[in-house]
Amino acid sequence: MDFADRVVHLSPEGAYHMLARAQALEAAGRYIVHLEIGQPDVPTFPNISQAGVKSIQDGFTRYTATAGIKPLREAIARDASARRGISVRPSQVVVGPGAKPALFFPTLALVRPGDEVIYPDPGFPTYTAMIRVAGGVPVPVPLLEEADFSFDLAAFDRLVSDRTRMIILNSPSNPTGGVMPLSALEHIAGVAKARDIWVLSDEIYMRLAFDGRVAPSIAALPGMAERTIICDGFSKTYAMTGWRLGYGIMPEPLAERVELLLTHSIGCTASFTQVAGVEAIEGPQEQVEAVVAEYQRRRDVLMAGLNAIPGWRCRTPQGAFYAFPNVSSYGKTASWWADYLLDEAGVAVLPGTAFGAYGEGYLRLIFANSTENIQLALTRIAAAVAKLNKS
Repeated sequence: MDFADRVVHLSPEGAYHMLARAQALEAAGRYIVHLEIGQPDVPTFPNISQAGVKSIQDGFTRYTATAGIKPLREAIARDASARRGISVRPSQVVVGPGAKPALFFPTLALVRPGDEVIYPDPGFPTYTAMIRVAGGVPVPVPLLEEADFSFDLAAFDRLVSDRTRMIILNSPSNPTGGVMPLSALEHIAGVAKARDIWVLSDEIYMRLAFDGRVAPSIAALPGMAERTIICDGFSKTYAMTGWRLGYGIMPEPLAERVELLLTHSIGCTASFTQVAGVEAIEGPQEQVEAVVAEYQRRRDVLMAGLNAIPGWRCRTPQGAFYAFPNVSSYGKTASWWADYLLDEAGVAVLPGTAFGAYGEGYLRLIFANSTENIQLALTRIAAAVAKLNKS
């Protein structure tokens, strides 16, 4: 068929391709350890689920205001103000069905055909998709392993130009687990202010930071609130992936444009999902803290096992729930490794190239899985690598 240019470049996310392959093997009777899909393995916290169910039972099942119900926007504004050290008004908050609208729609509202958008590579595949749909030109900046997968600032400085319209950040990062240090954010902020560039900061993993670390937001730096869009949501922090609830925080004039895009595309986010979101923010937060502590314990188990495999090395993730081991010493591609580990070891992982060209030589493994499954995966991977070394 003859498709419009804006969609011919679109391709599936690599995670779903690998999941389909793994499920086919499971259907044939194999036990597969799933370390490929990025979602919490814990159920939605009971108080949140109960709030959503009660909302349905109470008949709160009709259309809402496009930008979100007032109690949720107010709760998000209070929470974001406290956690990020910025002043957020409810009128700056736009709620959507998941966090992706807070990535896609501000990009559509701001990026003109031919505008360049700088983004992290390896990075979330939706970044390049939305840039191209908007008619923009994706400009990847490599993440440096030796800098805990922060921006290569020298490359960033070379790539910024008069055509740069937007800079996309993601910290903590998918797929690397890296957290951008304050010094890097200050460097990027200085460039953004000097050149009048927008920043889209994907902070969906902000609460999932380890070792007592707090992931800073570039929006809190002087002069950045008026040029920063924050993308966040409930999927990762509150184990609400299926609820589809996210939001963007941005200057009011942009929020008005994004609200119109929502009006003419999705209408509004499910009403009872939004009520559950209010409970997530205003209810007990000890559950989040307990899950983060558990992720950290699992991370440490995974790190010890990965770094014990001959020829493999892995930086300790500072946030999110992903490990990004370097397997380049074997001279084989990341895709080869992902296929080999699935077929030989029964462990589903993603190649780093599913997140961009600079992901070559790396694999992404999640540790939002049980310690038992992580240990089983490590045993299987080590055996598969040992078999490869003998051949």
